Amino acid sequence: MEKPIITPSGPTSSSSSSVTETINGFHDFKIMGYSLSKGIGIGKYIASETFDVGGYSWAIYFYPDGKSLEDNSFYVSLFIALASQGNDVRALFELTLLDQSGNHNHKIHTHFGRPLETGPYTLKYRGSMWCIYSDFNCWSCCRGYKRFFKRTTLETSDYLKDDCLQVHCCVGVVKSHTEGPKVYSIPVPVSDIGQHFGQLLESRKGADVKFQVNGEIFAAHKLVLAARSPVFRAQLFGQMKDQNTEFINIVEMEVPVFKALLHFLYWDSLPDFEELTGLSSQWASTVMFQHLLAAADQYGLERLRLLCESSLCDSVSIDTVSTTLALAEQHHCFQLKSVCLKFVAMPKNLRAVMQTDGFDYLKESCPSVLTELLEYVARFSKHSVFINRSGNEGLLDGSDVHGRRVKQRLYENLLWVKILTNDL
Repeated sequence: MEKPIITPSGPTSSSSSSVTETINGFHDFKIMGYSLSKGIGIGKYIASETFDVGGYSWAIYFYPDGKSLEDNSFYVSLFIALASQGNDVRALFELTLLDQSGNHNHKIHTHFGRPLETGPYTLKYRGSMWCIYSDFNCWSCCRGYKRFFKRTTLETSDYLKDDCLQVHCCVGVVKSHTEGPKVYSIPVPVSDIGQHFGQLLESRKGADVKFQVNGEIFAAHKLVLAARSPVFRAQLFGQMKDQNTEFINIVEMEVPVFKALLHFLYWDSLPDFEELTGLSSQWASTVMFQHLLAAADQYGLERLRLLCESSLCDSVSIDTVSTTLALAEQHHCFQLKSVCLKFVAMPKNLRAVMQTDGFDYLKESCPSVLTELLEYVARFSKHSVFINRSGNEGLLDGSDVHGRRVKQRLYENLLWVKILTNDL
């Protein structure tokens, strides 16, 4: 039997790469009512909402009276903490204070773009904090620097405006993974389905339903509307559908609001309100969001409703808060309602809000809300309670040894409770 011929083969080779990189995320923390937070107590904090970066949850903790006894007289403290389960989470951090004079942002501290002798900081477990100080190192329970900002310097700086402090935080979670050799790489574009549907609306091709709004006609597509809105689905194809589904009259809605509604249904995004209305003021934008919120609730568009809630929350002001509060009550927007009540109940806002026409409308349309408002005002009056977005409460004393400042603040707030009650 002949033996098989074995042909020697050449050397084989393979390769792989270990890639270590940061997954970055950002969070803006606005601390409103800074002066009210003073006196909360040493070691007591105001917390941001948790935010996710790199598969972990994080939170910012602000200590108005300092974290420890030796810092209380001079410094405020600021911490970044791991808020979810995790072992040996490695990360980089950057904090930026917003200069509210509009000149620039000031990076208080950053680990990005600079060499670190021991590499990124490691947080061992849930609750581990990376603390920001500026004077000397602290290696016991934290990694970082001790002492954040001298209180007297902070309170006379442009970082504090209208009793508000704004902090921008960046967290970069360090992760490693192994990659094999890439034979080829084909870039994949982002989804453009919204653009295609938007072009369908603009071209009106295949449109099979028309809407009349204050004498203006709009053409649309039944299937698109039914897919996006449960109300349109019932109206156009359900058992209770209108007899005439080819021409529908829309009442109690302005033309720009209906245009914005259609734009969202097709594009899944909001239009340019200035281009839509010809008005560029913040007030005009707020009014549009108010009307669009009502339309979103009417047609069962949950995402649009939340977009409107979020924008109205960011633009709460003396002139618009009463109408926004009435709207939130009528359409069961509980988060927006809570924000408005807290804003109105603040002593520095209550007098001005009560003098607006919107407050008269609130009393007439939603009288039950005023009872809730009284509870918020009384809460400020009795305890001077500061509530952050996470729902944490702290007793803010802030008085001198004789309690004079507290007594004065209690007197002023109780006076407004009496005025509001008489107004009822």
